[in-house]
Amino acid sequence: MNSEGQLETGERKKFLFVSLESLSGDLAWAVQKEGHAVKTYIRSKDDDDVYNGILEKVEAWENHKDWADVIVFDDVGFGEHADRLRKAGKLVVGGSSYTDQLEMNREFGQAEMARLGMLVLPHWDFDSFDRSIEFIRKNPGRYVWKPSGNTPSDMKGLLFLGTEEDGKDIAEILEHNKNTWARKVKRFQLQKFVSGVEVAVGVFFNGNDFLYPVNVNFEHKKLFPGDIGPYTGEMGTLMYWSAPNTIFNLTLAKIREELRKCGYAGYIDIICIANARGVYPLEFTCRFGYPTISIQMEGIQNSFGEFLYALASKQ
Repeated sequence: MNSEGQLETGERKKFLFVSLESLSGDLAWAVQKEGHAVKTYIRSKDDDDVYNGILEKVEAWENHKDWADVIVFDDVGFGEHADRLRKAGKLVVGGSSYTDQLEMNREFGQAEMARLGMLVLPHWDFDSFDRSIEFIRKNPGRYVWKPSGNTPSDMKGLLFLGTEEDGKDIAEILEHNKNTWARKVKRFQLQKFVSGVEVAVGVFFNGNDFLYPVNVNFEHKKLFPGDIGPYTGEMGTLMYWSAPNTIFNLTLAKIREELRKCGYAGYIDIICIANARGVYPLEFTCRFGYPTISIQMEGIQNSFGEFLYALASKQ
């Protein structure tokens, strides 16, 4: 390591990747190919055979936290661990209690957007399907339905965008599926529909400030070409890089101080609906995006290991 805290060329470090599912293996593999030591932990038992023969996997990541020079959390849900490790002086990428709340708790995320001066759409939060159906019947309108919290994998991409002005299509979907979904989705949100272009801006944050350029991305979520079919988690992404722009300045730029306070180091993204009336932020992603991180790493000038080390150490 040189006097500026950066890795010297060829310097070998130890990276521990901690994952809910098998999401960051290509990044971990790239770091390993650079000569760094890599261990991975995958919580999901359905994914425990992924990366066999490629990466070294461990059964209890906390047993290896002192071994690691850098700990990488690639998903939400590990925020308390990340906070504790940073306070203990460990270098950590990803995760904080605050950013976990931003992504997993839609009520909190929307409240923070409003508090920080972003333009938010009217929304209503529920923990009862019956009460949400009754709300739609009493308040006819076009709505978008979204689950809240860290939902199971088979529910993460679940989203319904109403097309009927009286909301009967959403009410009918909820009525037919409430008994099944209630076992997996404990809280959810109805948001007023507004037409426009769905666009997101994202950027790395190093615990102190944003690292430019800004990534501008468009997710294609419909199942079939031509933007038809049901919504999925994501079918593809188009992106480009920009200097801080209007959408970024109206949204992510406003949360800089809060990210600094919590010490977050990692990637953060906010998806919005933009039209002639304004930019309406919808939700945060406070972790690597997929396949966003794989595409972004193509543009990193130095090695992946050097970038992650610098990100965690505020370089």
